[in-house]
Amino acid sequence: MKSNFKRFGILASAAALSALAVPAMAEDIKLGAFMPLTGGLQELAPPILDAARTAVNEANAAGGVLGSSVVLAVKDTRLNPQTAIDVAQKAVEIDGAVASVGPLASGIVAAVANSVTVNAKHPIITPSGTAPTLTTLQDNDLVFRTAPSDSYQGDVLGKLMVEEGVDAAAIIYINNDYGKGLSDSLSASFEAAGGKLAGVVGYDEKAAKYDADLAKLAQGGAKTLVVISYPDSGGIDIVRQSVSLGLFDRFVFTDGMRSERLVSDIGAQYLGTSFGTAPKGWDSAGLDAFKAAYAQVTDADPNGPFILNNYDAAMILLLAIEKAGSTDGLKIRDSIRAVANAPGEKVGPGEFAKAKALIAAGKDINYEGLVGSNDFDANGDVSTPYEHWKVGAGGLETVSIF
Repeated sequence: MKSNFKRFGILASAAALSALAVPAMAEDIKLGAFMPLTGGLQELAPPILDAARTAVNEANAAGGVLGSSVVLAVKDTRLNPQTAIDVAQKAVEIDGAVASVGPLASGIVAAVANSVTVNAKHPIITPSGTAPTLTTLQDNDLVFRTAPSDSYQGDVLGKLMVEEGVDAAAIIYINNDYGKGLSDSLSASFEAAGGKLAGVVGYDEKAAKYDADLAKLAQGGAKTLVVISYPDSGGIDIVRQSVSLGLFDRFVFTDGMRSERLVSDIGAQYLGTSFGTAPKGWDSAGLDAFKAAYAQVTDADPNGPFILNNYDAAMILLLAIEKAGSTDGLKIRDSIRAVANAPGEKVGPGEFAKAKALIAAGKDINYEGLVGSNDFDANGDVSTPYEHWKVGAGGLETVSIF
């Protein structure tokens, strides 16, 4: 018995000495990623998520953040407010995420912020929450976005429609914060530019058919239909049913509908001179660097909607953590504008190591991203370029960036 106790004591002492001899591993820093991997935006979400992975890989290749590796805590929101609240709470309270990219849809952003992240003092940057209502969200300055408010997109698209020869149009929108806000902004801009609204309908995405709504809109006499939606939340079905019923012969789309499935599912021959708008980055050396790095993560098309916005969102959060010198949420929040806004030495995509060295040297940095300057105003909003895109024979084509 004494021999056994003695042997146990020797082993315990050796284990203690061994623990002292080996330095403790730095704990990973977890960055949340709230993405609808299933649900109405499931087609768009994976390549957007991969953009955040690209940013995290770049940071880890440069030695990590605050001396630690960064790990993404990915949560599927299912484009459902309650699900999003539940998984965000798990990311913050169980996984220990210190900040997050996402969610994607404006209504989900508001739900997560109001129920979880604001109370937890947890900063988030959404790459695609574009509803004007987010501007006035009571968020303790913890909600930012790298996509512009739809008050801008509606203004741009309304004027563009008139320039493209649309003199009358009907609007059908998904009845949520995104759809309603963009419909209101677009309606005002289109009419101010001289266009005539032939009808506006908000639809229930859970409806099995949209024939009644479409027939009602067609009674206004317009042959152009504006579709404000997502592909898997009724958008594709609305276009398909419109074509099948012969109610409209031209379509105008917003950012949520910029999907190659318009061509593959409907057919370019039925879409004629259809076009749309979406936030878009400028061509630059930084874009080339991103595309090369992104190709190491996925073979997805890097030109899809909000991919560039999410890379910028992740990069800004990673740089803000490094600048803050802490994983405290409020300190990260207070460092977001410090790394993204002027003044400071400009750094861009692919330059995390350079930015990290500048921060270590006590110098200010100004991250100029893939989608523009990312200068956040007092509400956490940005102004970025827009793409005018059209449906061509070979798929979706960029007409211009402005």
